[in-house]
Amino acid sequence: MAMNLGNIRGAVSGLVLAALLSGAPASAEPQAAAQPAAEAATQGPATPAARLVQPPARDPSDLQVLFWSDEQRSERFRAMEQWFAGHEVPAAARPRPLEKGAPLSAELQAELQAAMAATGTAGIMVLVDGKVAYEAYGLGMGPQDRWTSFSVAKSFTSTLLGAAVKDGFITSLDDPVTQYIPGLAGSAYEGVTVRQLATMTSGVKWDENYTDPNSDVAQMARFVSEYGPDAMVAQMKALPREAEPGTKWVYKTGETNLIGVLVENAVGQPLAEYAKTKIIDPAGFAGGLFWMVDPRGGNIGGCCLSITLGDYARMGQFVLEGGKGAVPEGWFAEATDSQVDFGDSGFGYGYQWWTYPQGTFGAQGIFGQGITLFPDKRVVFAYFGNWMQASGGATRGEILDLSRKVAAEVR
Repeated sequence: MAMNLGNIRGAVSGLVLAALLSGAPASAEPQAAAQPAAEAATQGPATPAARLVQPPARDPSDLQVLFWSDEQRSERFRAMEQWFAGHEVPAAARPRPLEKGAPLSAELQAELQAAMAATGTAGIMVLVDGKVAYEAYGLGMGPQDRWTSFSVAKSFTSTLLGAAVKDGFITSLDDPVTQYIPGLAGSAYEGVTVRQLATMTSGVKWDENYTDPNSDVAQMARFVSEYGPDAMVAQMKALPREAEPGTKWVYKTGETNLIGVLVENAVGQPLAEYAKTKIIDPAGFAGGLFWMVDPRGGNIGGCCLSITLGDYARMGQFVLEGGKGAVPEGWFAEATDSQVDFGDSGFGYGYQWWTYPQGTFGAQGIFGQGITLFPDKRVVFAYFGNWMQASGGATRGEILDLSRKVAAEVR
């Protein structure tokens, strides 16, 4: 898969400055027993599932996602493949039908519609027992349209980590990270386990402050410029340790990108290609998937796949049903359990999943993307949007409260 590195660098640099939870460039020296992801994809199946697509030439200054206007976000979030290089993956051969179920109450439907209009939410779909109880669109979106995920992709990457364990490519979550990313040997990641990487408890110091040009996340663009395909490892292996592994949680998009590198090194395929057999097909996605690439030719583990609203919901249903054998038995019960508790708030973090009070959990991304799951009520609440604040602010809590109202109405 030959690539125009200049285009990809521009795309990744734009994301580096984009926003909290956004993707960043990833790179790694592949382990001796595995091929680089891009090389493996080239030498793999005669007709690989993931097809590289390049966007039209863009001025890098026009790729600063955080600084897009409201109008630009509404236009571009639905067509990220026109702005960034990535892999296109086809829909499942046998898409899962989403039949209509009993609708939500008229009162609750009206409340959801009002919230969508007020917040810039482009779509909400509610599944109850796998059937559609509510489906609505805004901002000109429709059932066939895709929307970017931002950090909802982290939970996809976590699922592919589980699949790699099931398939024997990763022996154990207690293996050292350096076993799969040898380029990190001798760094602060020495002695850090795959599990600690998955829970963001490596103890490695990281600053994800986008307002500080000297923060680690802001320096990603410089590393891409200087190191190209080796940017991720070059940056991450230079970081100092601030705590013993397993003792301190710090949110690090860079570490989710490392999980992507780790899985790709172990499996020998880009994440998007592996997702075809481990998520897209078993979950029955009805639309194609687009996943941005980094300078290595692999996918950005912490960010930036695009799918339809129905496929956001299908992903949630796939998780509620245990993964259709694609992941180890009990994987999602473990991955979505609170491995890290945020005090006594009821909120916490699992394996790249956020955990909420009352046994609920979800995936979430900047500007209003999310999949919130209520296992006890068999409810999937999927949404995407163009919220005014990247972090969500009060809107995140408002939508979470609405999802709880939906679950409470289900008997």
